[in-house]
Amino acid sequence: MTRNRWTVLIIEDEKTIGNYIEAILANKDYRTLRAADGVTGLSLYASHHPEVVLLDLGLPDMDGMEVLKKIREFSSVPVIVISARIQEREKVDALDGGADDYITKPFGAEELLARIRTALRHRLHMGQSGVQEPMYSRDGLVIDFSKRMVTLRGKAVHLTQIEYKLVSLLARNAGKVLTYDYILKEIWGPYADTDNQILRVNMANIRRKLESNPAEPHYMFTEIGVGYRMLE
Repeated sequence: MTRNRWTVLIIEDEKTIGNYIEAILANKDYRTLRAADGVTGLSLYASHHPEVVLLDLGLPDMDGMEVLKKIREFSSVPVIVISARIQEREKVDALDGGADDYITKPFGAEELLARIRTALRHRLHMGQSGVQEPMYSRDGLVIDFSKRMVTLRGKAVHLTQIEYKLVSLLARNAGKVLTYDYILKEIWGPYADTDNQILRVNMANIRRKLESNPAEPHYMFTEIGVGYRMLE
């Protein structure tokens, strides 16, 4: 098996954490680029076009959200925010601002590597043409996007139109946390008079149809205060 040579840009001003991340990635043969501030990070991105960006929010020269905003002006590169900020609002703002994922410090090596693998799979999943897979298939749950069919262990599952749209949206972004606001806008439109309650009701109905134990979901997870994530 060939070793990976993905390049990861680390924008982190705390030297100890930067060294820790770099050591983790070097052990798995990732190439790394280091920046201790936002301006340098943006310059390195423009010069090297890494496959993944790890972005701290508390930078010395500018807020990490501003760096994220500038990256999103010209690139869809996966950006994983790594921050000590633990408030739900901070996480939601980062995800709504274009981040693909959010890791709270402190974190373990395996968690970091898993998040990076997921980000890279999303990048590959879209492909150069932007065409997505025609089907989602995980642990007996199959969603055929072209036929708009959902089956669970070979048996058809009847979903309402809204339920199917929700499942399809999450499945097409499997492994990625989608915020409540993002889901509401995608399913009901940006001007719909809806709130999180209607979303929770629909998700509860979907779980009753798909999960063996809705209280301990296997396919559709709640990121409390942030949104939902589908099994990757």
